[in-house]
Amino acid sequence: MKRALPVLVLSIAGLVPVWRYAPSHGTAATSPAPPVSSPAPAATVPGTTVVAGPAVGTDKGPVQVEVTFRDHRITAVRMLRQPDHPQTAAAVPKLIEETLQAQSADIDTVSGATVTSDGYKESLQAAIDTRGS
Repeated sequence: MKRALPVLVLSIAGLVPVWRYAPSHGTAATSPAPPVSSPAPAATVPGTTVVAGPAVGTDKGPVQVEVTFRDHRITAVRMLRQPDHPQTAAAVPKLIEETLQAQSADIDTVSGATVTSDGYKESLQAAIDTRGS
C-alpha cells in the first residue's frame, strides 16, 4: 500500500504531457516559396527555358522545384512545393544557393533537413534531365 500512492502520482504525472500533446497540423502541408532571384519572365528573354521537376513525395511532404535555364546555365530555382517545416524553411535558401554555384544537382545535403534535401535534389535532377533531352 505504501508503494501504491507514489506509483499512482508518478503515473498521472507521466500521462499529463500525453494528454496535453497537440500534433502540428501543418507538418504535411505545402506552401509555395518565393523565388531566390527575380529573373525576367522566360517569354521576354530569348534562350530562356523554365522546367518544373516532378513532385517528390517525402516523409515531411512533397517537394517540387522549378528551374530557369538561360542557354545551358541555371539562372534561378524556385520551390513550387515544399513541406511546411522549420528545417525546410531554413534549408531551401542554402540548397538554391548551392545549386546556382554548382550548376548541377550534385550538392551537399543540408544538416537537419536531410529528407527535404533528398527530395529537392531528386526533383532538381529530373528538371535538369528534362532540359537536357
